Amino acid sequence: MKPDNIKSTTDIDAIKKYTVPSLVEGVDWYIKFYAYDPAQQKMRRKKIKLNHIEKIGQRRRYADGLMKRLIQKLEDGWNPWIESENEKAYHTFTDTCNHYRKIILKYLNDGVLREDTYRDYISKLKNIEEWNKLRKTPIVYIYQFDRAFISDFLEEIYIGRKNSVQTRNNYLAFIRIFSSFLTEHQYVKVKPSEGVASISKRNQKKIRTTIPDKDIKRLYEYLKTENIYFLLACYIIHYTFVRRKEMSFIKISDISIQKQTLYIKPEHSKNGKGGTVTIPERVIHLMLDLKIFNYPGHYYLFSDKFMPGNKHKHEKQFTDYWANTVRKKIGFPASYQFYSLKDTGITSMLRQYDVLTVRDQARHSTIDMTDKYTPHDIQEANKIIAKHEGIL
Repeated sequence: MKPDNIKSTTDIDAIKKYTVPSLVEGVDWYIKFYAYDPAQQKMRRKKIKLNHIEKIGQRRRYADGLMKRLIQKLEDGWNPWIESENEKAYHTFTDTCNHYRKIILKYLNDGVLREDTYRDYISKLKNIEEWNKLRKTPIVYIYQFDRAFISDFLEEIYIGRKNSVQTRNNYLAFIRIFSSFLTEHQYVKVKPSEGVASISKRNQKKIRTTIPDKDIKRLYEYLKTENIYFLLACYIIHYTFVRRKEMSFIKISDISIQKQTLYIKPEHSKNGKGGTVTIPERVIHLMLDLKIFNYPGHYYLFSDKFMPGNKHKHEKQFTDYWANTVRKKIGFPASYQFYSLKDTGITSMLRQYDVLTVRDQARHSTIDMTDKYTPHDIQEANKIIAKHEGIL
């Protein structure tokens, strides 16, 4: 008689339930037993055929030994439907995800992870869980988080939701990190992401472009009347090359009007190192016009409505306002992004100053990073070298 289905899908004891293997003799010889299949959430019959052993006596001896080994394995927790001998493979996908959340929260509190990295990981994990819930047959146990599951999810991200190659690759990067967590904590033996490749972006055209002078002037004319405080934000990224997150944490006290400098604290910088950049007079003059230095030193430079204030605002406020208001109102193309102001600023400065000066202002670790911004129309022969006469 076929065993009743097990109703509990989260009890490890239920997953270990089985019947004692027995030998069936006839036209077909085989060993049969029932074991709980977590994927189908019911008991299923397992058959191991023996007809390949020609002699009856050898067949019985082999079957006897195999049944003893199977009973021992089943008693130890082995499940024929799960390709793992590790009990942690029976943990639920949800419980494992919650374990991961606890681990990275500890990393955040100990300074191992940056806040925006932590937030990104949490968001991606939640999206994977939500997608799983909507599947026809959601995975239940962590062993089911395999290469096929990952491939299906990445296909949904890239093709189903029509996201970019970069977004698809970013999700894969996170999944690789999560897979490392699974092997490190012995949920699985092999990284589920093994063999899943990133899509090469070698021939992909960069979406973000620099902004021509005529459109920079249009931007200035619009913002000087519509939102002069956001104009200051555009000045900051265009002339000092600081990043969004760094901008969101700038306080009035970080700015020296006498030295014309802006100090970026190490805890807010991308590489974890503090740095000082020069503030051009044009930016200082706008700050004075806006009476920025009349505010308390502990105020953030860009708080509510991009005005100085006591409340910290998330970095997304810059890109959201740019995309949803500025770009639409002026009629800029999608290739004009908020970070285009930084690209344009570096390119403009490279036309006038040496690469080392620009590198230091941009806080690049190498000249190669700065060289990426060098305009093609100034990549020409150095006139000093052209007239050089050596000994040879």
